[in-house]
Amino acid sequence: MTRATTRLGGTASDIVVGKVGHGLMFMTWTPSPVPDEQCFAAIKGGIDALPPGVKMFLNGGEFYGHNLSTTNLEMIARFFEKYPEYVDRDVPVDQRSTQARWPTWPDGSQVDVDLVIVGCTDTCSFTRPENLARSINLINEKLRGTKRLDLFECARVDPDVPVEVSIAALAKLRSEGKLDHIGMSECSAETLRRGHKIHPISVVEIEVSPFSYEPQARDVIATAKELGIAVATYSPLGRGVLTGQIKKADDLPADDWRRFFPRFQEDNLKHNAVLVDAFTEIAQKKNVTTAQLCIGWVSSLGPHVIPIPGSSRVERTLENSAGGDVAFTETELQEVNELIESLKSKEPGTLPMRRVFGREHIRVCS
Repeated sequence: MTRATTRLGGTASDIVVGKVGHGLMFMTWTPSPVPDEQCFAAIKGGIDALPPGVKMFLNGGEFYGHNLSTTNLEMIARFFEKYPEYVDRDVPVDQRSTQARWPTWPDGSQVDVDLVIVGCTDTCSFTRPENLARSINLINEKLRGTKRLDLFECARVDPDVPVEVSIAALAKLRSEGKLDHIGMSECSAETLRRGHKIHPISVVEIEVSPFSYEPQARDVIATAKELGIAVATYSPLGRGVLTGQIKKADDLPADDWRRFFPRFQEDNLKHNAVLVDAFTEIAQKKNVTTAQLCIGWVSSLGPHVIPIPGSSRVERTLENSAGGDVAFTETELQEVNELIESLKSKEPGTLPMRRVFGREHIRVCS
């Protein structure tokens, strides 16, 4: 099975990852987390579907648990404890234990995983050097030595701390061996450029979907390409609306936090259903699912763009991963772009919710 690939940027430019990553947030976000075995199957399924030697970009977070707890980190640690063969293995064979049993592909190459983590939850001063150190130390503590912190990024730009100070602090922590690479999240193109001057940025994370493709996102994607930085795009399926599975508010569980978003109010769902139905019609012509069409469209925004849809079921993970292989003719791409422009999604007032959850995360590349 074909799986498109790309490279990360900055100090991680030698790392090849699948064109579609895997967001782990909703495995642990609710009061009743998804059972471990279901989570583990979803994670393994995506990794196993990749070509030999290619890593899966796994996205986790320090605060991706109920009430901003570290449940997500703890689940990730349990995964690598149970499946140590999925830990990144860049160490030469002669330096490994002779008793270790690493899985291999038919051609003899090894399975590989890379871990990315988003962190920091002190909302008063979340990117001050002392809090960055606290966050990274906590992440490594919760991982319990099961996995290296491959890449760390602050979830948001702190308005009270110059980005140069934050990135310099992360560079110092990297020099101390606390993490391997540095990312940024939810920043402007100008801020990304400023951060990159202090230390090479490997990944920048922003929201992009047919519902969210604003001028600022376009500028970030263009600047990242210029600077050789990968772009991880979260919520490429509009937090689930673009799967076509959410037709009315009652399709969401009673305690689902998405009910608070304007996008999921009845009137807005009806309006946005027109866009979803139009996407579904195009998808059927291409013999792909609506989700795959949307992920494919986000992926088409650049060879350096990596959609990171979330899923907690292996079948959904495999469906999403295949979205990176969706190819468009120029005519098809023009049709999709015109559709997005003509049927703007109806979603006023989402920024306050973004501020509520404005903290750092963890990234995991498997």
